[in-house]
Amino acid sequence: MNTAIYPGSFDPITLGHLNIIRRAASIFDKVIVCVMVNSVKNPMFTLDERVELINRVVSRLNNVQVETFSGLLAEFAEQHEPAVIVKGLRAVSDFEAEFQMALINKKINPKLDTLFLTASEKYTYLSSSVVKEMARYGADLSEFVPYEIIDDVLAKSGNRR
Repeated sequence: MNTAIYPGSFDPITLGHLNIIRRAASIFDKVIVCVMVNSVKNPMFTLDERVELINRVVSRLNNVQVETFSGLLAEFAEQHEPAVIVKGLRAVSDFEAEFQMALINKKINPKLDTLFLTASEKYTYLSSSVVKEMARYGADLSEFVPYEIIDDVLAKSGNRR
């Protein structure tokens, strides 16, 4: 069985994330969306809330599961060998940071490879940070996050539809 691990903070999951998940799910037998703890970010949603939101969004994708991990991604991947890391790239600036992380992960776990999927052009501008900022102002999020979680994002930001 070939397994992909799609890591991120997913705070919140966006349509860009979902696009990468769907594409990975069509390539791999199993996709693990790994909700990671990022020590530099101050999340809007708790880890458990993010897992619940993602599960709601991917419920129709039978080969996708959601897990959490607070350690190094390379260590998580060792628990699921053989596995490939899948990362979405929006721009050249993403590539620099992700390439560096891929090399570090390979150094820690020599069996680990990273597959880069370019973002669909309609999501190249999209990030969770942009979504959170828009939500704070009560903007229409229908073109940015999955419909199943729009109310959750707006409520968490202090706005309601």
